[in-house]
Amino acid sequence: MTVRAAVVLAAGEGTRLRPLTRNRPKPMLPAADRPILEHVFDALIGAGIERLHVVVGYKRDRVQDHFGPTYRNVPVNYVAQDKQLGSGHALLQARDAVSQEDGFLVVNGDQVIERQMVADVLDAFEETDGSATLAVTEQADVSHYGAVVMDGDRVVELVEKPETDEYRLLNAGVYAFDPSIFDAIEATPRVQGELALTDTLVRLIEGTDGSGEGVDGDETGRTPPEKATVRGVVTGELWEDATYPWDLLDMSRDLLLHGRVTEPERDDSVWVADSATVHDDATLQGPVVVGPDTEVRPGAVVGPYAALGRNATVGANAVVARSVLDADARVGPNSTLLDCVTGQGVALGAETTVPGGPGDVRVGDTVFEGQRLGAVLADRVRAEGDVSVAPGTLVAPSATLHTGVTVSENISERAEVFR
Repeated sequence: MTVRAAVVLAAGEGTRLRPLTRNRPKPMLPAADRPILEHVFDALIGAGIERLHVVVGYKRDRVQDHFGPTYRNVPVNYVAQDKQLGSGHALLQARDAVSQEDGFLVVNGDQVIERQMVADVLDAFEETDGSATLAVTEQADVSHYGAVVMDGDRVVELVEKPETDEYRLLNAGVYAFDPSIFDAIEATPRVQGELALTDTLVRLIEGTDGSGEGVDGDETGRTPPEKATVRGVVTGELWEDATYPWDLLDMSRDLLLHGRVTEPERDDSVWVADSATVHDDATLQGPVVVGPDTEVRPGAVVGPYAALGRNATVGANAVVARSVLDADARVGPNSTLLDCVTGQGVALGAETTVPGGPGDVRVGDTVFEGQRLGAVLADRVRAEGDVSVAPGTLVAPSATLHTGVTVSENISERAEVFR
């Protein structure tokens, strides 16, 4: 069979990436010079997908307004998940859209994947009997994800967020299914009100009711799930996920190293958009990407491992390294940003300093010690000038840091900080 359609799951918020996800979903966060979801679409289209069905939910308008009805001449259909009740529930929302397909792909919209990874899954699915197929990648740490145990090309166990370090194979979130997956999802018990796609896969692998015991199905009326072959395709292709804010820096670094940017290569590992302006007295240290309509002023030093989004400005004699600046960011003259992630519309006055990590980062009620993160400055943060932000600090949207302040703890939304 030939697969031409894909369902992209892009409804979630990404709560551990707050405050960056306060105004947009995780798939729309920057990965180098463009949103994560653009990388996903490019991989799918590059592998031959001709129809994109995108499940949207949290801040869905940010996805729909950005992409519209088509992307690279491929139609984009949006399906709403009104309440975020798990990946299985999200996929069910697309049932009508793909019910006539012999087979289709399902991918997570918040993880960067490669075209070849998608192609490998498609080839394995099309060459077999249409068994459920998933991409598997080897990673040093799989503790935040789903580990995979294989016997040959068969998946024999899925372990969600393993507590030991004995696992190295990870579920990369790229699947191929036929329409029977929808009945299997509907037969899967919810856990705390949510329906996870991986729970359905576990039931297919085990042929059980999810408790480890076989189900007879007579007295309760339940029909036991049929034990199915779930195949895994091990791939060494690039796979990137951002669970926490500092992961966005690693994601952009790896994308730059692999040349995964939209602009033409100009000089070694330096990419500059045609509409960007880089002063002759400025310095770009690769790998670095300068987005469309962006200006780098005289004496500024940008890079290495820096990604400047659309319509950003780096002022005279400023330094930006190991950082991701999103669209419409303004960096004043003589400022220094190291290990920094900004949201959109951030305005930093002259001599703003983010000295870089490591730092202790508080995410919710948990403190992560020694992370390489200078600061996160979320959408529309304003620093008036001569402001210093301590390593590991998270500044929420629309906060104002007045002249001369030193910030060493997380700042809430719309707060004003005075000296």
